[in-house]
Formats: sequence, C-alpha cells, structure tokens
Amino acid sequence: MSALAETGSPARELSAIVGEQNVAASDSSVAINGAFPALTVFPGSAEEVAAVLAFANTRGLVVAPAGGFTKQDIGGIPEQVDILLRTERLGGIQKYDPGDLTVSVSAGTPFAEVQRTLGEHHQWLPYDAANLERATVGGCVATAASGPLRHAFGGLRDFCIGVQFATADGKMGKGGGMVVKNVAGYDLMKLMTGSYGTLAVITRANFKVFPRPRQTRTFLCNFASLDETLRFRAKILASPLQPICLEILSPRTQDYLNDPQPARDPDDYAPAQPVSLASKIWQIALRATGSDTILARYKRELAGDASRELDGAAEEQFWRRISQFEYTILTRHQNAMVLYTHLPISGVGTVAQAVERIASDYNFIPAVLGRAATGNLIAAFMPLSVDPPSAMQYANCVSAFRGLLPTGAAAEVAHCPKEAKPHFDVWGTTPTDITMMKAVKKAIDPNNILNRGRFIV
Repeated sequence: MSALAETGSPARELSAIVGEQNVAASDSSVAINGAFPALTVFPGSAEEVAAVLAFANTRGLVVAPAGGFTKQDIGGIPEQVDILLRTERLGGIQKYDPGDLTVSVSAGTPFAEVQRTLGEHHQWLPYDAANLERATVGGCVATAASGPLRHAFGGLRDFCIGVQFATADGKMGKGGGMVVKNVAGYDLMKLMTGSYGTLAVITRANFKVFPRPRQTRTFLCNFASLDETLRFRAKILASPLQPICLEILSPRTQDYLNDPQPARDPDDYAPAQPVSLASKIWQIALRATGSDTILARYKRELAGDASRELDGAAEEQFWRRISQFEYTILTRHQNAMVLYTHLPISGVGTVAQAVERIASDYNFIPAVLGRAATGNLIAAFMPLSVDPPSAMQYANCVSAFRGLLPTGAAAEVAHCPKEAKPHFDVWGTTPTDITMMKAVKKAIDPNNILNRGRFIV
C-alpha cells in the first residue's frame, strides 16, 4: 500500500509548494512498469524540486522523476510510486555562448529544442538517441541513452561539463561548471549519468558544444556473411578513415529500416526454417563527414564495398530510423524483448551469432543493430507467434543469451512485457563495484525514496 494513505493531506501540502494547478491525482494512463503513481507533481524551479523531495523524504514517500516519459519502462518493477515528479516545467536554455562553445540547459527541455537553437549558429551536440523531440535533457543524462554518433563522440557524459541537482533530503548540489577544462572537485556529472534518477533529480546540465558538420555522406556496404562484415570493420579501423558512425546491421534489422509502415503481423516475419547467416545479407553503415576532397577519398576507398550512397534528406531519414530502431520493433511487436549489450569490440561477432542462435532455440525472430566499434549493440527478440510467449520463455531466453556472452560483457533487458520481469534480473550480472554503488546510494539517499526498485541499487 502507498505510504500516502498514512500521511494526512499530501496533495494539499504539495500544492503549497508548487501551486494547486501543478498537483494532479493518479492518472491510469501513466504507469511505470505497471506501478501507478498516487500523485503527479510539476515543480517549476530547482527550488521547488528540492522542496518536494524534502517533503517526500520526511514522510518516507517514494519519488519517481520523469521527463519526456520515453524510457520509464526500462528497469525493475517499482515497489511503489507515491509521487511522480515531472520536470517539463523546468524548461529553457539558461545560457548559451556560441563563441565559448558552451550551453547550459534546464533539465526538462526537450533535447531537439536545444539542437535547433545550436543549429542557428551551425553548432550541435553530437547526440542522436531515440525520441529526442520528447526526451528531455535531464532524462537523456539520467539514462545515459546514446545513438550511432557514440562511435566518434562518445556519450553525453563525455561532453557534459556541469550538472545541478536536488538530493533526496531537499538540498541543492552541483558539480563542474561552464568551463570546458574543469577538473575541480568530484566528477559528479559522470556519477549522475546513467543513475536512472536514483541518486538525485537533475535540474540543469551544462555541455560543451561542437561545430556542426557542413556535409555528410553515408555508405552502405553489404556482405554475404558476418565474417566478411567483421573483416571489413577491421579494415576500416586500421585505415586512416575516421567515420562518425559505424553501424552493424543483421539481415532482419534491415526489414525494420527499409519499410516505414508501423504495423505488421509478427507472422509476416516468421521464417519457414532457421535463418542461415551465410544466405542473408549483413550490412555496415558508415557515415563520413568532411570536405569534398575527404568525401571523395571515402568514395574511392570504399568503391569495392559500398553498394549504395546516401546524402541529404534520404541520409537524415536513414539515421533517424537507426536511432529509432528499438521503438520500431516495439511498435510492430508489442511482446518483443530488447536488450542492450556492453562488450569488448572483439566480442561483437560472438554476440551477433548468439542472438541468431538463441532466438532460433526459443522461438523468436532475431535482429541486431549497433555500434560496430564500441560494443554497444541492441539485440531484439520478436515472438514468432501472435500469441505472447510465457514469462519463463523470456527468462530462459535471457539466461541462455547471457550464458554465451564473452568475458567482461553484460546485457541488460531494456524492454519486455512487465509480466516477465519478476522472473529474471533485468540488469544482469552484478557489477564488480556494487559495494561502492550501494555506499554512494546510502550516502546520498539514505531513506531510498528515489526510484526505489528501478535500478541496480
């Protein structure tokens, strides 16, 4: 039972903090892995966020921070959610210095809005995760989401230079600042990145920005086998070429990129017999940037491998579909399971083969897409039948897949039916630094009110 049932009139007290119009009762259409918040609160400033957290902390109320609500289904099933803290009123660019290449943004700002402002000065944040029209800056940092541009630029944590946040006891904190080479104090930016709102509520983030490429071109290279694909990757990594994206696409993945129609029966994709890797086309998508001379060199170097070139609107559309891949899967297959893998690049081939093998063993359709040179892959398992698989079918599939991962690799289940989650650990192998993670959580949120049950700790 929610702790709100034991606390007098929390809605009235929260209304005194954020205004009556910014407190709403539970909405049955808003749930976090099946858990329905008792109240939703919309603070309008960092100070109001801190005050809401202080109120919740003194009463033992569990708070779930939320931005654009694009990744709330990731993670474990919460024990309870008393207060859903929405950051959408924390919007706007607070400071932008094009000459200094820095920007400071309130956490509730949609990421695409930031990109449009930077674009007016031919600048950008080299970041292309999914759903950026809705996903907020704070949510992107908190989930450590990333996209194909991670190949050349890293993730948000690599160009986040400052962060402001409110802790569970209602105190304001900050790390870093607006200086690109800032090494003073603890690196709280990296601590908050990927913490899924379990340590604090991010209220503002600062970034170094980059000149936006004047032109890009994409080369699609097809191969008859995975082995040929990996040999080509090795050739590119050993060459002077420095693409900004280098994606590997399995045969089934291309079905979800080439056809923009959002709805098909899962049986349309059911193979009559196990898929043979040798008989299907694997693909590397390479995106280059530079002057006409540089792009001409890419064309010469790839002349024997590239089957197609993309530029302009067609290129932009292709990379949007790459970024949206997992959500296209979820749209077409409501019972799909999607995993994120983190592994040495030497293990990319092993894991791609493991997806194909395990999918066949457990009656799923396989698809793999991801960063060919960083080891960050998205593995999708779509049911062959329109009938949903049993919870144990998902659990056994996950266990078997993790059993084939190379040493040092990990796989988290990002999306699957919530009914399956109680049967396995969505986060996978316990990290070696779990003791330190627990100590940090205990120090910053001793009453465990922030996103209880969602993350590893």
